Amino acid sequence: MSHRVFNVGIAGYGVVGKRRRACIDEHPNFKTVAICDLCFENSLEDFGDISTYTDYTKMLEQEQLDVLFVCLPNNIAPIVTIAGLGSGLHVFCEKPPGRTVDDISKVMEAELRAPNLKLMYGFNHRYHGSVKKALEVISSGELGEIINLRGVYGKSKIISKNSDWRSKRELSGGGILLDQGIHMVDLMRMFAGNFSEYKSIIDSNFWNYDVEDNAYALMKTKSGVVAFLNSSATQWRHRFNLEISLTKGAITLSGILSSSKSYGPEKIIISYPNESENEGEGPREVTVKYDEDNSWCEETNYFASCILNDSKVEQGTSSDAFETMKAVYNIYLADEEWKLKHELK
Repeated sequence: MSHRVFNVGIAGYGVVGKRRRACIDEHPNFKTVAICDLCFENSLEDFGDISTYTDYTKMLEQEQLDVLFVCLPNNIAPIVTIAGLGSGLHVFCEKPPGRTVDDISKVMEAELRAPNLKLMYGFNHRYHGSVKKALEVISSGELGEIINLRGVYGKSKIISKNSDWRSKRELSGGGILLDQGIHMVDLMRMFAGNFSEYKSIIDSNFWNYDVEDNAYALMKTKSGVVAFLNSSATQWRHRFNLEISLTKGAITLSGILSSSKSYGPEKIIISYPNESENEGEGPREVTVKYDEDNSWCEETNYFASCILNDSKVEQGTSSDAFETMKAVYNIYLADEEWKLKHELK
């Protein structure tokens, strides 16, 4: 592995930006040298040798960067990603890739103009222990083929104590589905493949913002795998649950480790069918629990390895971001009333 140290700039220094910085600073080949955020307008915090900016264009112009991490709201994230690629930087951008499918299309055009640079999107749920174990079991074929998936991912509100941009369509592009449910959509795509049929009900009748607080989606792949998803901002007890039924068993992902610790303990339950003649016996089950979340740093390390080894990004690609974003928008479009209300195309 190369001993070169890559200078990293971070655009956006909220909760996610700070979490990414912790992983960047742990990596021996990455060094944070500049951070940009509007919070520095009135901040007296001392960052030592790290330069701080309130304008990302000045950071890109004045700093000798190699890598840019984009941790910004949906309206500005694709613009800064394109600017980073245009400045000759490897770019890591958090999900969602933007407000619309067109946003990621424009980024992909910029990516084509910079074939020697690495672009990766952050879908850290793929790196959770339970998710990796589920993918391992499914890929092995020991439980057969997937029949269906049922997922619930919810929290108690849209606006957090840190910001309210998520409730404003012009900034976010969508509500709970685009902000949080996109992780579940991405996992369902990863397990089952792309969906070709959609039915949905999108609802905003509780919080009464112009973005959804509940999305109910029914999706089907060309091979016949059916998935149901409820992405909710009225799930008063935070919940992450994904059930995967297969021809020779089942997998249940329950809970997800997060900074809030509010989604319950993370575990996977692997169920094997009852092969005895006693119908009253339940399935044989194997449960694995996880007490440490290394997903953020594992994902950061993977991105670093792609740069260091000049290897192709194969997880969190722009294509992954595009297909997941397209699936989210197809859920919106499948509700005719929602589609017309917000003039979605």
